[in-house]
Amino acid sequence: MNISLLINGVSRAAASGRTYDRLDPFTQKLATRAAAAGIEDVNAAVEAASAAFPEWSKTGPLQRRALLLKAADILASKVAEFTTLMIEETGATGPWAGFNVMLAANVLREAASMTTQITGEVIPSDKPGTLAMGIRQAAGVCLAIAPWNAPVILATRAIAMPIACGNTVILKASEQCPGTHSLIGAALVEAGLPAGVINVITNAPEDVGDIVAALIAHPAVRRVNFTGSTKVGKIIAKLCGEHIKPALLELGGKAPLIVLDDADIDGAVNAAIFGAFMHQGQICMSTERIIVQDAIADEFVAKLAARASQLPAGDPRGHVVLGSLISSEAADRMESLIADATAKGAKLVAGGKRTGTVVEATLLDHVKPDMKVYSDESFGPVKPIIRVSNDEEALRVANDTEYGLSSAIFSQNIKRAMEMSARIESGICHINGPTLHDEAQMPFGGVKQSGYGRFGGKAAIAEFTDLRWITVEDPGQHYPF
Repeated sequence: MNISLLINGVSRAAASGRTYDRLDPFTQKLATRAAAAGIEDVNAAVEAASAAFPEWSKTGPLQRRALLLKAADILASKVAEFTTLMIEETGATGPWAGFNVMLAANVLREAASMTTQITGEVIPSDKPGTLAMGIRQAAGVCLAIAPWNAPVILATRAIAMPIACGNTVILKASEQCPGTHSLIGAALVEAGLPAGVINVITNAPEDVGDIVAALIAHPAVRRVNFTGSTKVGKIIAKLCGEHIKPALLELGGKAPLIVLDDADIDGAVNAAIFGAFMHQGQICMSTERIIVQDAIADEFVAKLAARASQLPAGDPRGHVVLGSLISSEAADRMESLIADATAKGAKLVAGGKRTGTVVEATLLDHVKPDMKVYSDESFGPVKPIIRVSNDEEALRVANDTEYGLSSAIFSQNIKRAMEMSARIESGICHINGPTLHDEAQMPFGGVKQSGYGRFGGKAAIAEFTDLRWITVEDPGQHYPF
């Protein structure tokens, strides 16, 4: 499949005519051939978005709502196309692709509902006869940089609220899934968004640094949002800082799932299996550390290992739970984590085998801080189990990480769990639920090295608008001189 750039409402080739190939990670066959944008294309996209901004920012909230609702229905109708693209470009399974499309449609619907919630306030002024207001206005052109792992959800999230707030957007597609991300832009154009409101840029992997730097540096770009690794997020943050541009960063995670000694063990096992192994563990909220108290550890680990050992892994086109990892390099990393941990005394209690880019659901028990899997984000189906003696040790281990995105606590004593949740250093905490959960209306984001800013619902309005102080005053007011 050939993928074009989307600039000013028109599909077009890169100015240079260059393309690049994305291969299916499982079969190594050609998945998509995409336009390889250059700086000339970047400038054209920003100019199109900038030209569209004045009119779009003045478009009424109900018109913006109607267009976003229509886009949601169109997006949802393309589930078969998205599923094919996600399987071929990223090695995802069909159910994960279907969930992506469903939640992405809801993200658009939630953004649509926010168009009339971009409110301000009247603020009492000390100056007699003055009406003082705080008013939110669209910021301008927004740059959205989305990843490959939940490609429909995260790219839609990156553009939906900016557009709802009256901004225009450039989506820089992931090099791993140009077709998937481009189809989102096509759905919005089909819904009737005016030319230039949504633009999609695809680029060859070797050009990504220059493309991103040019996009951020362009004077017309006023906001940046990025979802991806902490390593790349630091580069984005530095570039935005150099140009004094606000950024919303949703980065890596090392989510802890704490199982206390009074937990519903079967419920905790269910949550751990889902949170750890959905989409091969390649999700920022994936359960990355299973922290269990000694009193119930043997029973919990036995049940968890039995469940993990039964999860089918293989060709994502088949009836499997775990499909392909994004690359052979990712699978190599899983083998390295397993080898390091077992060499240092961890016990392999489930999985451990690899076939090409497919790695089984793998559990390592008795993991200690000197093992790489204790601290490194695996972003794959290799998960550590860490045994602790009490609540304080569980909290210490949970917070013993540079990351702070999602977390979970299992306990039948809600007061105990609530007290612990207040002390976990994470932007998200679920009690008696998995670390892996998202809803379009929730404030989504992390702390520490997991980033800053919030996607979702009303929280996102602040990220994509400027709060201005406007006054209406008495022209005959008194001045001191």
